Amino acid sequence: MKDFIRHQLIAAESGHDLNHAMRVWQNAKLIAAEETVDLYVVELAALLHDIADAKFHDGDEELGPNMAADFLRELSISPKVIHHVCQIIRHMSFKGGNEANPFNSREMEVVQDADRLDALGAIGVARAFSYGGYRGRTFFNPAIKPNLNMDKETYRQSAAPTINHFFEKLLVLKDRMHTKKGREVAEDRHGFLLQFLEQFFREMDCDPKWPDE
Repeated sequence: MKDFIRHQLIAAESGHDLNHAMRVWQNAKLIAAEETVDLYVVELAALLHDIADAKFHDGDEELGPNMAADFLRELSISPKVIHHVCQIIRHMSFKGGNEANPFNSREMEVVQDADRLDALGAIGVARAFSYGGYRGRTFFNPAIKPNLNMDKETYRQSAAPTINHFFEKLLVLKDRMHTKKGREVAEDRHGFLLQFLEQFFREMDCDPKWPDE
């Protein structure tokens, strides 16, 4: 499994690489230890969730689930497990945060929380700027305010500065966690994001309440 993921993500942006998949896997196991879930499904989905992230593949949201299904069939995994894993991969991404989700399971909630934890805290800060740099985005422009009401397509096409992403996604994740353990860890990591932003705006000589102006 690890070799397969490494091969698929060999040229991945560093915030969405093999190490990200491994961190999400560890987060998922930590959360699942306190939940009544199918751990097999949770672990498979956590490991495979980003093997073909749509934002790196022209918005193709079926490529990842299809690749995962093909790989799991080669391992003779049961069709029921494959279907569940692929549904999780297909539906777990943020997508602007305002889209109704046609699929849900407790296993998906665990994996989704695990993935979202990796977008918070110090790692979340590092990943945000890594992706922003990968996309050639400026890290801050006070003239461009965050858009807090994006639909899926607007979110996908956004080229806003990286700091905007904190307000458009990262800071809302804490209140969207599904599990007790997820909420506990998110609370701590959310606090670090606030500390970072306070220091950032201080150094930029900008009002830290800038997004609300």
